[in-house]
Amino acid sequence: MRFQYRIFCVSCLVTLGAVQLSAQTYHWIHSSENDTWQQSTVRLKSEVNTLPDVSVDGKAKIATFKTWGVTFNELCWDALGVLTREEQDEILKKVFAPEGDLRIGRGRISLGANDYARSWYSCDEVEGDFELRYFNIDRDKQAIIPFIRAAQKYNPALTFWVSPWSPPSWLKINGDYPVLSSPANHLSPKLDYLLYGNVGGTTDPDEMKLVGERKGKFPRQLATTDYMIQDPRYLRTYANYFCKFIDAYKAEGIPIDMVMYQNEAYSYTPYPGCAWTAEGTILFNRDYLAPVLKKAHPEVKLYLGTLNTNRQDHVEKILSDKQLQACISGMGFQWEGREILAAIRQQHPDWSYICSESECGWGSFDWKSGEHTFELINHYLGNGCNEYNLWNFILSDEGTSTWGWKQNALIRVDSKTRTFTYTPEYFAVKHYAHYIASGSEVLAYKPEGDDKKPVLVVRTPAKKYVVIAGNFKEESQKLTVKLGKRYLEVVLAPHSMNTFEMK
Repeated sequence: MRFQYRIFCVSCLVTLGAVQLSAQTYHWIHSSENDTWQQSTVRLKSEVNTLPDVSVDGKAKIATFKTWGVTFNELCWDALGVLTREEQDEILKKVFAPEGDLRIGRGRISLGANDYARSWYSCDEVEGDFELRYFNIDRDKQAIIPFIRAAQKYNPALTFWVSPWSPPSWLKINGDYPVLSSPANHLSPKLDYLLYGNVGGTTDPDEMKLVGERKGKFPRQLATTDYMIQDPRYLRTYANYFCKFIDAYKAEGIPIDMVMYQNEAYSYTPYPGCAWTAEGTILFNRDYLAPVLKKAHPEVKLYLGTLNTNRQDHVEKILSDKQLQACISGMGFQWEGREILAAIRQQHPDWSYICSESECGWGSFDWKSGEHTFELINHYLGNGCNEYNLWNFILSDEGTSTWGWKQNALIRVDSKTRTFTYTPEYFAVKHYAHYIASGSEVLAYKPEGDDKKPVLVVRTPAKKYVVIAGNFKEESQKLTVKLGKRYLEVVLAPHSMNTFEMK
């Protein structure tokens, strides 16, 4: 009798899954440049005359998605502060509340200053303080922690991870926060030679300039010198520095559950940064940071990142160290790192992978930027990332950093009129984040390709199927997705973002 009952239950579940997969009606949300978040209904078809762009049988799975994240930066807090309290609450609710637009559940925190800080600082600028007696997070209490608490009001369950842009300046070989000199900092150009050490090489002033998309090998020439001093006292102090930060934030009610050793070790920056070699990366993570975390904070996972290089052989060299492999739980990719994500994940399928930072654009705040972000999300989720982290979600005016860079954001504040607008990137993110909840299964993926038509299919924890597709060509295009035995077939408008949710 029990056996028959089990067969009946399994049969019911299979039937239910088939019914859900081929549900007749889908809610269609579509956005174009001057007409965002329009809604209609579309019915599935039993037959079509075209080959499907994507086929889903409900069984295959790419990854299970965990969460959407944003970075808490000082200039974002300043932009938010331009607005009224009512407007701030509107934005924070839409971004962080579980029932809001974006439903952000994760926060990234910079350990010390990043390029969207008001100015350079670290948590301990007292040279020779190997015991970290003068460590403090006083600067964070001025903006970052109030910013986080404002977000926690709408989502108390927010979780957090951390990465530094630069160690304290006295822990570095050039004694300063940037990697290379520029008019935006005070580093002597005479020290730029350190980047390539004895092998020689000419530093490229355009290396970090973003003019459209960077193509080819990045970086053009790998650093041959670790800017973090490779002395046991310094490395041990830096590992303890991470733990001090975790302790200090825990005392503020902000739990950190994951760290990465460096933001963009392959960006040789005029703003806070630190170049690392493969050998230095292995040594610090394997022999210092991992053991200290394991002893002081076993609840905190160590991820390798953030990897912003497409030099696969270099990344494989780091990962070839078996002891390091045993220390890390996952990897974070951003920028050019996206190009090698699929290959590295194939080699190490048991790790977790995340997009550690969405690309920032160039201060244009235009529809093209929104399309680019839409495609980025398609790429990272389609290649198995279970977490997607955004960069600045709100900025003022042209999005200019302290070091003179212009970048985009999801929300743009006009500091003169004290008004704000939701940018195209906001709607690009909303087309995904509003529907892909924690626990959703990514089932199928089609990259943008020459047809400029990225497609992603997920199944939510409520067992609803969601299809997300873009058409970034100048003309309309047909989209055909096979869902079980039925077909979603529609015509996508030119330069449109689309989400289809099963009713």
